[in-house]
Amino acid sequence: MSTIEKALDKLLAQEPVAEAKPVSAADAIVEEPTATLPNSVVTNQTEVVPAQVEPVQLVEAPVVSKPLEAPQVIAEPPVVTEVEPSQPIQTAPHQIVVAEDEAVAKASGQRPELFIDFTRLSELNFVSLATERRLISEEYRVIKRKLINNAFGPLSATLNHPNLILVSSTRPGEGKTFTSVNLALSIALEQDKTVLLVDTDVLRPNVARTLDIQVPLGLTDYLSGDDVKVNDILYSTNVERLKIIAAGRPHHLSTELLASDKMVALANEFASRYPDRIVIFDAPPLLGITETAVLASMCGQAVVVLEENKTKLNELEKALSLLPKELAVGFVINKAYYSRDKGYGYGYGYYAQ
Repeated sequence: MSTIEKALDKLLAQEPVAEAKPVSAADAIVEEPTATLPNSVVTNQTEVVPAQVEPVQLVEAPVVSKPLEAPQVIAEPPVVTEVEPSQPIQTAPHQIVVAEDEAVAKASGQRPELFIDFTRLSELNFVSLATERRLISEEYRVIKRKLINNAFGPLSATLNHPNLILVSSTRPGEGKTFTSVNLALSIALEQDKTVLLVDTDVLRPNVARTLDIQVPLGLTDYLSGDDVKVNDILYSTNVERLKIIAAGRPHHLSTELLASDKMVALANEFASRYPDRIVIFDAPPLLGITETAVLASMCGQAVVVLEENKTKLNELEKALSLLPKELAVGFVINKAYYSRDKGYGYGYGYYAQ
């Protein structure tokens, strides 16, 4: 048993969680790495850029060496009422104004769509939107299903803003942006869901660089002034169900902006405006950046990305202690290689605090 497994067993023993039905996946086989969490996900991809959900049932990975166990599933979000796009949303002390429906904005030709080169991403082992079935795409289908069930399933009523998902890690370079982008691409394949990917790592933004896109305005531009509206930073892409908000231009108070009332109001807007939307925040690492814990308090779920043979046990415990107790926290183990029929194995699960 690895040190991370022992730590997770210890944490689970302290706060038992309700049982949830295991969700079966394809026969899973994964040789257990040196430091692998009991119900965790592993990926074969070394993150392209420095790149992180919770009590949910543990799902067996598509290709793993031993079946994954399933702790708990966290549930369906409360009924969300869609706000008419033409009506401004008042949130004291800040006001969020959406000028028009995104579909109308797109049709009016105000701004060209961002073009994402999926051939390039596929070569870098990201989730592919092609019809070809690839292992990484299958594995992220398993991961996203747990998140979607948490956001819109029967247990979502126990979470605050269950459709807002924070992705983080203990330290930089463990694969959080790689995980954020893959989750967004995979959720965008859903026929009845949309996804918004927000780069909140304003100190070391990587989403735009990973996707190789140029975005003139972003989150810091909106948070630091009154002349930039939400629609000015919300960009459509060549994927119908995927929209992106970049980190924005550097700002000397960028970290303070993430903890501002205006950011809280924006998170509330994201959570309530569209009932079919998942919002993924690619957040800064948990250790050393206090604003990440503040961002976590605005979300209902969190994914903590761990790097195989690198993430330290004491740092993991400290990072978890910074997250709100009511948050649904899941783990993804990144950069772990399992050879079996030229494939990689994934496992994914949740730990309930």
